[in-house]
Amino acid sequence: MKALIEFIAQRLVDKPEEVNVTLQEEDDSVTVELRVAQEDLGKVIGKQGRTVRAMRTVLSAALAGENKRSRLEIIE
Repeated sequence: MKALIEFIAQRLVDKPEEVNVTLQEEDDSVTVELRVAQEDLGKVIGKQGRTVRAMRTVLSAALAGENKRSRLEIIE
C-alpha cells in the first residue's frame, strides 16, 4: 500500500524526490500519510479533490480483502 501511494504521487508531482509516505497500522485500520512539496499540493489534491479521492478509493480497494479501514492524509 505504501509503495502504491508513493508510485501514484511521484507520477503526479514535479518534485518526486520530495514525496514521503508513512504507514501507521492499528488493529482494524491503516493510516497513510503523504507529504509532498508545497507547490505540488494542488496536483495531488486535484480539482475539487478528485485526484485524492481516487487515491483513497484505490487504497480502500487494496485493503478490502483484509477487512481493514483505510485513511489517506495529505500533510502540509
